[in-house]
Amino acid sequence: MSRGKRYNGEAKLNMKKVLAVVVALLVIVMFVFVIYKLVTNGKGERMTNNYYFTSFQDNKYGVINNKGQEVIAPSYQEYIVIPNNRTDIFLCTYDVDYSNNTYKTKALNSKNEEVFTDYENIEPIANYDSNNIISYEQNAIKVQKNGKYGIINIEGREILPCEYDDLYSLKNTNNSILVEKDEKIGLVDSTGKVIIEPQYKEIRGLGTDYTSGYIVITEDNLYGIVDCNNQKVLDTKYQDIKSLTDNGIYVVKENNNWELVQRNGEVTFSDGLKNVKDVLGLKNGNVIIQNTNNKVGVISNTGETILNTVYDDIKFAFVDSYIIEQNGKYGIAKRNDEIVLNPTYTTINYIQTADIIEASEDGITSNLLNNNLETKLTGIVTEINTSRGYIKVRQDNENKYYNFRFEERSEKDINTSNTLFLDKQNDKYGYVDKDGKVVVDYQYDDATEQNEYGYAAVQKDGKWGAINEKGEEIVNPQYDFSNNINIDFIGEWHLGSVDSNATYYTK
Repeated sequence: MSRGKRYNGEAKLNMKKVLAVVVALLVIVMFVFVIYKLVTNGKGERMTNNYYFTSFQDNKYGVINNKGQEVIAPSYQEYIVIPNNRTDIFLCTYDVDYSNNTYKTKALNSKNEEVFTDYENIEPIANYDSNNIISYEQNAIKVQKNGKYGIINIEGREILPCEYDDLYSLKNTNNSILVEKDEKIGLVDSTGKVIIEPQYKEIRGLGTDYTSGYIVITEDNLYGIVDCNNQKVLDTKYQDIKSLTDNGIYVVKENNNWELVQRNGEVTFSDGLKNVKDVLGLKNGNVIIQNTNNKVGVISNTGETILNTVYDDIKFAFVDSYIIEQNGKYGIAKRNDEIVLNPTYTTINYIQTADIIEASEDGITSNLLNNNLETKLTGIVTEINTSRGYIKVRQDNENKYYNFRFEERSEKDINTSNTLFLDKQNDKYGYVDKDGKVVVDYQYDDATEQNEYGYAAVQKDGKWGAINEKGEEIVNPQYDFSNNINIDFIGEWHLGSVDSNATYYTK
């Protein structure tokens, strides 16, 4: 899915605004990973094909490509959605009447030709993750014909017939699209394959990955589980089922008691959950529970107490380690309530794919800890790139790179496709090539690293401009970006918004 948030390969943070945004680092991480995938081949090599981005000028929206060339002139009042940046399909909304809540839609290609004209309406299939960051299906588009809805792929081939009353993404679950028919809910995947026929009152995801399966709820409010191949896992006979799984074990409520059951419905653990108000987590055979006083603790699946129910919140971290919350502060505890990291932090996050802890006391500067809870790095974390295995940290007013073993790496090690590399001498910034030869003289007061499209932002006398991949100044420093969170250019166009719902470039 095409997402809109910041991380892999993002422009350098404007330090004047960093106080307001660093606390949202985990949200930011998710965006950049997707942007990186969109504009590179996943190996750090710059792609040469056209990529497309929404533009904004004179209060109208249009489209540009990654060369900064105007593809669709800014002429639409509403935001243009580009479901797949690699494909020239642009979904436009026009003739909007807010008083009657009516509008028209159409799809255009890069020649400004209308395509997919057989349908009454053409709309992106939007989704929101747990942080309310919007995303769009890259290869599936919602269409309407004769008042009914179906799906076409990005080439315009119908992959789901127009026979449904409505369809929309299952929130926070990939490759999962809900369909409504005769007031019943079913589910299809992004290829149009029907996974669950419309027969339920509600369908929920068991996790963010569709392969985890789905919770299905009948009109009688009975819960069951169906997997992604439409195979029944648990019969629809339970009062509730939690979106928690652990090696084929599920948390269910039956006869007003929580239980752990296997795929065949066999109860593996029940007695220790009889007086539990809620079950909040399940991992490695341990269960996060909440008592009637809303305090949280951990027990094993045999009923052994791991952490007493005295905490405001608990999340899993390293094996046998737990992030705990007490009085609005976070720390880490181990078995028998052994506090191994005092709860003095405003945020603590466990990045599982990197197996590291990020902890911050002020919401700005973070400590990065290994699984021995040793502080290995301190600085302003601007990127944790799990696909390429590096961390980007702002230290001493400089960007530095480290791998997940906390070994320092250079920008050249990370951004192997770049033609220019940011360098600093005598408090001025310039650029060198991969051999260290100066390409851009040390003349700028501030600057960003080269982005995936070959452009970099440069500052002189408090104003920002841009250079291209040859180091040529294509926008003389003229913009005041003191109120911008991110600074980035594509040709003469600069990033105008990082709103998760409407990222665009303007000039």
